[in-house]
Amino acid sequence: MNQDTISRIRKFTEDRDWNQFHTPSNLAKSIAIEAGELLECFQWSEEEFDLQHVKEELADVLVYCQGMLDSLGLDVDEIVNMKMDQNEKKYPVEKSRGNSVKYDKLGTWEADI
Repeated sequence: MNQDTISRIRKFTEDRDWNQFHTPSNLAKSIAIEAGELLECFQWSEEEFDLQHVKEELADVLVYCQGMLDSLGLDVDEIVNMKMDQNEKKYPVEKSRGNSVKYDKLGTWEADI
């Protein structure tokens, strides 16, 4: 997300004095709830869905994720890159390309991942 969008999200929340409700626990619940609503868009068909509704629900997830980042003082690039480092170890290209086998079945899992 660009800085203007992040600032807009923050201002929306601050203008309504909602930060008091945006605890990590409440935000995690909200992310899960909105992710469920996103999943509901595909409940009956993987091909026939309302793209506008998908965009709205995905935006809700992202807005709450930004709130969680702010609430915990986290940097999105830092935590995503940390996780990508872990994923690259768990799913090396030569073993995982073209299949969806979980990392513990690929023989790549290490206790420190």
